[in-house]
Amino acid sequence: MDGILALIERATLVDLVVVAAAVVAASAVVAMVARLRRAARRSAADRAEADRLHRWYEAVKASSRDGFVLQSVGGAVLDLNLAACDMLGVDVRGAIGRHINDLELVVVDAHGLPMVPAGVFGVRHTNGSLGRPHDPVLVGLGRVGPEQTAIRAVQVSTSLVPNGDGDAVAVLSLLTDVTTRQQAKAALERSETQFRVAMENAPIGMALVDLGWRLVEVNVAFAELLGTTVDALRGYELLALSHPDERAAESAEVQRLLDGEKHRFSQEKRYLRADGHEVWAVLDVALARSADGAPDHFVVQVRDSTESRLQAEMLTHRAMHDPLTGLANRTLLQEVLQSVIEQPGASGRLAVMACDLDRFKAINDRLGHAAGDEVLVHVAGVLRAAAGGRGTVARLGGDEFVVVLHDLDSARTVVEVAAAVHGGLREPLRLQRKRVAVRASIGIAFADADTLANGAPGLLAAADAALYRAKAAGRGRTEVYDPSMAASGVSTSLHAELTDALTNGQLTLHYQPIVALSDERVMGHEALIRWQHPQRGMLLPDQFLGVAEEAGIGVSLGTWVVTEAVSYLARCQDQTRWVSINASGDQLGDGEFVARVLWEISRMRVAPGRLVVELTESSLIDSGTRVRHELTQLRAAGVPILLDDFGTGISPLSYLRDLPVNGVKLDRSFTSGIPDDPAAAKVARALGSLARDLTMITIAEGIENVEQGDFLYASGWRYGQGWLFGGARPESEL
Repeated sequence: MDGILALIERATLVDLVVVAAAVVAASAVVAMVARLRRAARRSAADRAEADRLHRWYEAVKASSRDGFVLQSVGGAVLDLNLAACDMLGVDVRGAIGRHINDLELVVVDAHGLPMVPAGVFGVRHTNGSLGRPHDPVLVGLGRVGPEQTAIRAVQVSTSLVPNGDGDAVAVLSLLTDVTTRQQAKAALERSETQFRVAMENAPIGMALVDLGWRLVEVNVAFAELLGTTVDALRGYELLALSHPDERAAESAEVQRLLDGEKHRFSQEKRYLRADGHEVWAVLDVALARSADGAPDHFVVQVRDSTESRLQAEMLTHRAMHDPLTGLANRTLLQEVLQSVIEQPGASGRLAVMACDLDRFKAINDRLGHAAGDEVLVHVAGVLRAAAGGRGTVARLGGDEFVVVLHDLDSARTVVEVAAAVHGGLREPLRLQRKRVAVRASIGIAFADADTLANGAPGLLAAADAALYRAKAAGRGRTEVYDPSMAASGVSTSLHAELTDALTNGQLTLHYQPIVALSDERVMGHEALIRWQHPQRGMLLPDQFLGVAEEAGIGVSLGTWVVTEAVSYLARCQDQTRWVSINASGDQLGDGEFVARVLWEISRMRVAPGRLVVELTESSLIDSGTRVRHELTQLRAAGVPILLDDFGTGISPLSYLRDLPVNGVKLDRSFTSGIPDDPAAAKVARALGSLARDLTMITIAEGIENVEQGDFLYASGWRYGQGWLFGGARPESEL
């Protein structure tokens, strides 16, 4: 029994040991299972992390504008993104696994020389440091084959990619397409080159100026204008080159640009050359701003205007001076006289001396107009010397001269000047081997309440009245005006009224159309003067022009017509229209009319051919060399000359031969008889044939019905004028 118990006990112990071992084993299994489960869970997390990182990688590949190519160290393409495929001209499947040199690529350097792809993308182009890219290289990439692509500018940066142990496992190349950037850079460089070439070769001065108004860059033309070199001007203050009197105005304009009041300005000014001489130039300045709108620099152009300035001054001088003697003309005299009258204390300090040569017409008739011109030039010198700079000496036309003296003791001064004139003319003048005596009559008027009542015209009229008294008293003498003197039949009141009409806008021009007889198209107009008299209403030219000539203001009326007609042409929208104005031989002989024509068409920038001057035959019968000379000047300037009232004068054929005329205007007396008067019809036909053979402009005036227009057109007259086509109307009704 005890033995059995012992055996049982031993068995139980063994079982316990077995159980314990089983428990231990089970525990180990459980622990191992737990570890396996944890490892499985970690592996799943790693896979999830790997999946997440892969998705991120793919997203970066798809969205990156830059391309990347991943290669093995041996040069096999492992991976690349769509941007790289686009730059290389390959697809992903066709590129992965192939050597970089096997791709159909064209790789060129910055000079266009071919390169081996592996030399750009391979390990040889890395810096040997893991993870650190080599300096980028700019290359051109293209695709070879049937679909050859354009070369694109690509910036390539290559580096070694390490694995976790620090060993290099791949080569990564980053690609940036800089084609647009390179094109913009090239365009900028091209633009800068073009600007520099244009600036260096520009015929006018050009400069870049900083905000301190100092020259940064200038061209050769600018340096030559100022008589120096380009290097000498760089860094120079532009203001210091200007004339001292004009620096303040220039600085003010520059400041307005900086203040934003304007974007550019232009002014004509003087510069001081290196040799000390002055030069006129037109300065054009524009302010350049940066991208944010802040002022950056100035662009300056300087154009030499010395010659045009001199021409303008010459035209201005000519418009205000007598071309024969160089003295002031009627226009300048009236301006000077009016300005002196308007000054305080003019009464008692102002005197006017009118001078007229005695028997001058006899000298012209006996010795000719050339000798007469010599006499006028001589007398002008005598008057200039007698005045001695104490007043203004003027020639009003013909042999009429006026001296305006403004002096504290004008009474004594004017008497001295008159005596000096008589003394200077005492010695005979030698003309054509003959000694010719020249004498003058002088009339003097002092400014007082009576003579100034009608302004400058009244003072001139008073001096004229004294002059006529001197001539009537025996010539070669001086008379002083007093109220008892008559103005030699000249209506001082009408003189003053016409002068007031000129200044107060009572005179106006009406325009009568001139048409092409072929289709009645309006080609131009004739300007006809009208006077809107405050009491007598609208006056036609024949009601006041004769009196105006007697009063000595015919030239003033003529120059006014020129100014108004050219102003109309400048305003006219149809730049092919022309306007004809009437001129007399007296106006041409004076010289002031021609000067005003040339000045106005230049000032208003009107083509000379658009202003036509019409001359009446009767006014040319006694014309001399001065008239022919001035007609030649007009024609040389491009101003057409028409012979008005053609057929009514004494010798039309000689006028067509001797005078520089461009055309003729058939007198209305012939037109009115067409077609009923056979004689008028024959004359019109003959004159038209003559003018046509001479290739002249032909205009027939006074056309009142269709039959007249048709007949004249068939007879060779190209243009027509008359009531059939419309009467004279003001500009507002054209």
